[in-house]
Amino acid sequence: MNIKRPESKQPIPKNAKKVFSGILFDIYQWEQKMFDGSTATFEKAKRPADSVNVLPITKEGKIILCKQEQPQEIPFISALGGRLDAGESPLDTARRELLEESGYEAKDFILLNATHPDIKVDWVCYTFIARSLKKVSSINSDSGEKISLMEVTFDEYMKIITKDNYRDSEIALFILKAKEDKAEFDRIKKLLKVSQSRV
Repeated sequence: MNIKRPESKQPIPKNAKKVFSGILFDIYQWEQKMFDGSTATFEKAKRPADSVNVLPITKEGKIILCKQEQPQEIPFISALGGRLDAGESPLDTARRELLEESGYEAKDFILLNATHPDIKVDWVCYTFIARSLKKVSSINSDSGEKISLMEVTFDEYMKIITKDNYRDSEIALFILKAKEDKAEFDRIKKLLKVSQSRV
């Protein structure tokens, strides 16, 4: 699977200077000419690693989600997933995170969406659908995660993505926007319901 990283709608210019290096974010600044001829300092964050979401689909056509707790955060519901490790492709990360957070391996992965969730952060979220699942181990989550799994129907999922405790706003926005285009929404529904055939 050849996956191209989407371009940001506001790329960091080549003349930008890194002014801060953090664990999750680096900060870049540059001088920008304004419409009236004046200049202003612009700023953008960059995550050193992109991230992956995985929506596994059971043979019964249910979507597997995470109920998750992390230190200093209110418990939330999300897709499975995490950050790319050095040298990993988005698909490699999807396979690894699926196994770690659910104990499943999948025969088929379909890229549902790849997007920059925020124009002020250079960071891409790749969302995969995983099908033809096989349970091979127990959950092996990170030390900062408490994970339990839940299986939901597509209709239940559509209600969950509108709740405050649903973490993956980029997936929710993508699906809710697709409702404006019947053909696209039907395609997404089919991908998130049908588990045995390739689409």
